[in-house]
Amino acid sequence: EINVGAVEDRVIVFDTTLRDGEQSPGATLTADEKLEVADALFRLKVDVIEAGFPAASPGDFEAVREIARRSKGTGVTVAGLARANKTDIERAAQAVAEAEKPRIHTFIATSDIHLKYKLRMSREEVIDRVREAVTLAKSFVDDVEFSCEDATRSDKDFMVEVFSVAVECGATTLNIPDTVGYTTPFEYFELITYLKENIRGAENVILSVHCHDDLGMATANTLTAVKAGARQVEVTINGIGERAGNTSLEEVVMALETRGSE
Repeated sequence: EINVGAVEDRVIVFDTTLRDGEQSPGATLTADEKLEVADALFRLKVDVIEAGFPAASPGDFEAVREIARRSKGTGVTVAGLARANKTDIERAAQAVAEAEKPRIHTFIATSDIHLKYKLRMSREEVIDRVREAVTLAKSFVDDVEFSCEDATRSDKDFMVEVFSVAVECGATTLNIPDTVGYTTPFEYFELITYLKENIRGAENVILSVHCHDDLGMATANTLTAVKAGARQVEVTINGIGERAGNTSLEEVVMALETRGSE
């Protein structure tokens, strides 16, 4: 079980340059380039590197596996992303198996628009899938992150149920992503606060945030979430990422360094 008390006064930096950042138009990396970026992130001493999406391609799988091997002795957690299905989770488990600190990051959408048009699933089916996926991921690694995709457009009470099931099944980090860059700082603060107060077992896990910059507020939203109690920030170098990009690592780190006491 993760020692939440040990991170209450610090923020975990989760870098997803090699996963979400690579979805930036024109930013596709070769295997050698991915390793070069990973080595730089190890030197930078980020807490977590999301090294890729192992089920996406054989190349991505191999890159994640090599980055996991290189993490020995660094103290850095290496995460592999997986949709909430058996194939993805098993592939991610294989890819991160040799990491010093392996993590599986699994996700499923929870907004009604995604349920209806993308997943074609009911809320009950989503909850069942979360239970199966997190339990399976936990059978491979101790460190499991679970995300409600499109959280900022999801019904907050449904998310409370989904996240509570994830905690019950062993998730150690809960991510509340602004997947489509839709939220605003005040709205996000209220959402993080509500989830922190209502998720069963929230006091035993880390709340994480992952923001996109479509409305130009990714960093503002991330910092506001930290003020509301989130303790992991998901960022990329130079804010690269799909569409308008992700939260910028350097902006968040310097904002916390210079204004952290606030």
